[in-house]
Amino acid sequence: MSAPGLRTAAALVLLMLSGVAAAAPVERCVAPAQPGGGFELTCLLLREALAQSGEPPLPVLHQPGGIGALVFDEVARGLRPPGAEAVAFSTGTLLNLAQGRFGRHGPDEVRWLMPLALDHGVVVVHRDAPWRDLSALLRALREQPASVAFGAGGTIGSQDWMKAALLARTAGVGPRALRLVAFEGGGDAMRALVGRHVQVLAGDAAEVARQLRQGAPLRVLAVLAPQRLGGVLAGVPTAREQGTDLVWPILRGVYVAPGLAQADALAHQLERARRQPAWRETLRRFDLSMPDEPPAGTAPRQLVQAEIDRLRQALEQLRRPPEAR
Repeated sequence: MSAPGLRTAAALVLLMLSGVAAAAPVERCVAPAQPGGGFELTCLLLREALAQSGEPPLPVLHQPGGIGALVFDEVARGLRPPGAEAVAFSTGTLLNLAQGRFGRHGPDEVRWLMPLALDHGVVVVHRDAPWRDLSALLRALREQPASVAFGAGGTIGSQDWMKAALLARTAGVGPRALRLVAFEGGGDAMRALVGRHVQVLAGDAAEVARQLRQGAPLRVLAVLAPQRLGGVLAGVPTAREQGTDLVWPILRGVYVAPGLAQADALAHQLERARRQPAWRETLRRFDLSMPDEPPAGTAPRQLVQAEIDRLRQALEQLRRPPEAR
């Protein structure tokens, strides 16, 4: 082939590659729970990140089943329907992995992408509940544990259960005495709280803030963060401010199938979005914040493993008898 022909061929290849790079890296985001919870929120955040590259709105597919266990199993075994997809995960997903609740599957069987955002736990009750602050709730727990029903977006061992169990432990109440009503995802648990079918939810700040903006009749007693949060929760004291040393950070991000051809392109787009000055404003609109910047050279898989190790330590703490107060 002549030199002009080679240049023409090279130009065509570059054009084709640029078209591939511009194409949407995934066709949908899977929220493995009922609508209205944190997984859905993560998918909406992913949609925002891809929109910065001019992508059309990313469809969200809700697929409940074991608080993510069903989808994780299908991704790990290569059984998902055709089409490139990202799956929302949170610290709750990693807590399940820390307990071996995804069966024989471990964290190495999917590809984790760098977390998109940081959330925190909150303690929330109905607006008409008798407790005006965290201390009043802890007194009720200490005196009559069975009289306080906690809703949870998952069963015993789930993230919401962990937050509730660690909170009860500060009142001298063991996890076996905790009264829990399990739901398939945070959205259902929130609806149960609004309907007064449960009395307390140790939920997630971004989910609760979203409900408050929509006029839900809720009262947030405490945020489980090192310092107060912003937005509609700015006036809510931390648990530490109220004498309870409990902090619960929540990572939010997505994972993909290990062999997904578009994974590198998606990782690149998300990293580019995270580096944009406007990204912090996007997170603020979602009542989220930036995760701590990992050390140089740290891979998402390493961050996931570090979080799993932290959660195993928290589980170990729950196995020790609570101190009477």
